[in-house]
Amino acid sequence: MVHYSPEMLSRTDWWEESRPFGHPLNADGVSYQAYYSEVGKAHHTPSHSHSGAGTGKDLAEVRSPQRKLVPDKVGLGQYEPTSLRGIAIKADADGKHRFQDLYRCLDAAYLHNCWKDLNKNAASGVDKVTAEAYGENLQANICAMAERLRTKRYRAKLVRRCYIPKENGKERPLGIPALEDRLVQMACSKLLTSIFEADFLDNSYGYRPGRSAKDAVNDLRFNLQFGKFGYIVEADIKGFFDNMNHEWLLRMLRVRIDDAAFLNLIRKWLKAGILDTDGKVINPETGTPQGGIVSPVLANVYLHFALDLWFENVVKKHCRGAAMIIRYADDFVCAFQYHSDALMFFSELPNRLDKFSLAVASEKTRLMRFSRFHPSMSRRIVFLGFETYWHIDLKGQARVMQRTARKRLQGACRRIKDWVRANRHLKGNKFITALNKRLIGHYNYYSVVGNFRSLRRFYGWAVQCAFKWLNRRGGKRKSFTWKAFSWAIERLGLKKPKLPVSMKRHRAFS
Repeated sequence: MVHYSPEMLSRTDWWEESRPFGHPLNADGVSYQAYYSEVGKAHHTPSHSHSGAGTGKDLAEVRSPQRKLVPDKVGLGQYEPTSLRGIAIKADADGKHRFQDLYRCLDAAYLHNCWKDLNKNAASGVDKVTAEAYGENLQANICAMAERLRTKRYRAKLVRRCYIPKENGKERPLGIPALEDRLVQMACSKLLTSIFEADFLDNSYGYRPGRSAKDAVNDLRFNLQFGKFGYIVEADIKGFFDNMNHEWLLRMLRVRIDDAAFLNLIRKWLKAGILDTDGKVINPETGTPQGGIVSPVLANVYLHFALDLWFENVVKKHCRGAAMIIRYADDFVCAFQYHSDALMFFSELPNRLDKFSLAVASEKTRLMRFSRFHPSMSRRIVFLGFETYWHIDLKGQARVMQRTARKRLQGACRRIKDWVRANRHLKGNKFITALNKRLIGHYNYYSVVGNFRSLRRFYGWAVQCAFKWLNRRGGKRKSFTWKAFSWAIERLGLKKPKLPVSMKRHRAFS
């Protein structure tokens, strides 16, 4: 990675390296305020009251142009501390403000409030302390933790690594922090969310309060159906959580945070050793463990500056037609009206990500024609477990349709089969109740307009598996005929999929 000196950081063009898409910035040193005014963007000039190399103050020059001023929509519940609500309001009202004394918020009362939201059923870390054991003397434990934080004696423990299988046969590494580390990370995550939620753009959906992957999928379909888009660039960042550059991340955080103790706390988690399954300790130079509570908001901050603002303030400015991006964590889809715009973005994206020590996953990144004039199942966008495509309906009209991605459906069918086989010993009511939980979970996520056939296929597969394996409980003699089995599941209330009805308003991008 290129090292940026204090002199380079003070330049107005350092963020874009002066030549986005081959169009140089004005040679006369035009300010970012004038630069953004050309595309009708509101601008917040950076505060120069803070000095010092590497403070990240220059990043404030590319802040989000939107001001939402809606503190009730930043994920603050009714019973959250008043301090969080005050921070959210201040962050939304003043885009230049840098917050101080955040570290002092980590007192016993605040930690106790965060304990209520901590997942008590999560796996334990390297110290093997469970939430149940910790909660037996909760008040004393939290007070002791708060005192260690106050006196700067807190030390992050090793992160226990485990691996979970992926749909493609590979394994995804997850980091499991110790219980007390998760508690402090929860506290810091809420503070960071209160600050940066006002800055994040509407096209970012991952790990944000009030937003979900399903919202991203629905908004993608809506914008492709009614927008002026004809070309798609779908992309994925290779090993994003493992390759986030620590120094870049801390510079980005300094745009809004002027608290050395608080930033040092985050640095401790970034540098915490990882205990691998073979007993070796890995000291990471980059990345943040996927699975840590603070990791999602840090990932959003990183891509907000590295990707979202660049697309909003630079890419769209140099596009001849409409352009949009919808991002969920490190998965994103970009749509363009003209092929030349899509081609320029496609060629420039690897260079942009390389500046932040990132790279695109070539097998998941492509440019393709996607238009109502070229409806075809061979032109499909695979995004967040769905396949999106143009289709001619029965009325002869072109519609953007979505269905469960084939690999996701195959994986879901394989898991439901394994579960039925392993739990066929359960009695009727218990079996159906447990099976319904799995069916409803699948329906809730994959229930989108146009996907009813895939839902019915999943339901039919679950019924067939149940009939097959329940009939093998008693040796050679079958337990049910098909007629008796159909009557039984109908009476016991096996959940069937329903036609999805979308009542939420969609976000329109252009």
